[in-house]
Amino acid sequence: MATVVRPAPAAAAPAARPAPDPAGPPPAGGAPAARPQASRLRALDGLRLVAALMVAAYHYGGRDGEVATAWGSSPRHQFPALHHLFAYGCLGVQVFFVISGFVICMSGWGRSLRSFFASRASRLLPAYWAAVVLVTAVFALPVVAYRAVSPSDALVNLTMLQQPLGVDRVLGVCWTLWAEVRFYALFALCVVLPGATRRRVILFCAGWTLAAAIAQGARMPLLDIVLMPEYAAYFVGGIGLYLVHRDRRDPYAWGIVGVSWLIGQHYAVQRLWHAPAVHAFSYRSSWAIIAVVTFGFVAVAAIALGWLRRADWRWLTVAGALTYPFYLVHEHLGWVVIEGLHRHLHLPSYATFGLTVASMLLLAWLLHRFVEGRLTPLLRGALSGRRR
Repeated sequence: MATVVRPAPAAAAPAARPAPDPAGPPPAGGAPAARPQASRLRALDGLRLVAALMVAAYHYGGRDGEVATAWGSSPRHQFPALHHLFAYGCLGVQVFFVISGFVICMSGWGRSLRSFFASRASRLLPAYWAAVVLVTAVFALPVVAYRAVSPSDALVNLTMLQQPLGVDRVLGVCWTLWAEVRFYALFALCVVLPGATRRRVILFCAGWTLAAAIAQGARMPLLDIVLMPEYAAYFVGGIGLYLVHRDRRDPYAWGIVGVSWLIGQHYAVQRLWHAPAVHAFSYRSSWAIIAVVTFGFVAVAAIALGWLRRADWRWLTVAGALTYPFYLVHEHLGWVVIEGLHRHLHLPSYATFGLTVASMLLLAWLLHRFVEGRLTPLLRGALSGRRR
């Protein structure tokens, strides 16, 4: 969640009035229009944390697998009343992708390709590197029962390319980062490089939507890797919502959002729905899946339209800052904490759940304070060409 990306400042144009149409001719010399002045959308930070907590609920109480080993039994026995609700937490990833589409369009508008790359790399890599090293080290301890990846695979994980290379993952959630990286690359080449304008962004959304549908029909692995038909609708929908943020009366923007929602709910239901069965962990209703996907689109739309502008509390900025490191470490290190608290200290399930989330948030704060706070500015400066 991957998005797992901190929003850049939003456009200053009030949501109630159309922003200046950036589709006009660029300034002399072909440079893209300057980025509008902006203020932070703190409600978006809060929504990111909500999505991360949804994913954590799924990983701790909404599925079987390694976490069942940590609990000592299936989470369906640990949370008999809530495990079926926790099973919907996996849809937090789809909410992340909608947020990411919004944020990346906002971040890339008016930026040079080098500045965009420096911003994204410096945002993703420091906490990611620290999480890979930390999880590898913890899983290598003799007292930890979980298998660590080989030293060679751990080193490959530092590149974020372990998925296409077929290497064992250190972080279970990193598959979402691979989707994010491909989205960044598409957006950078098609929008940021030539210069973001309303017309170009609309064409990008329309072209990617059509190409993703063709890729789904063609069933060609290369097209699937590049165009991501299963996830494209969420990123495109977020981009459309940023266009709504710039001009709420833009019919093309609303059309992009509507089509993306229709396609997105289809893929979510297709992938996550299953009928009740004695062997299934939890029955997921197709209507409930549609409702959660709709929540993601509606929540970002409410922020885009300015309906949540009163949610401007400073603690939301802190919440947004903790979301990415929390997302990276919560799953695998959460197993270790759950086993220690529940099986060795014999704490009740719900107390263990709450304390595990709290401990992962504390670890996220430490990563943000001592890793991101120090390395992100240095990496951004180095990649953008600034020297101190």
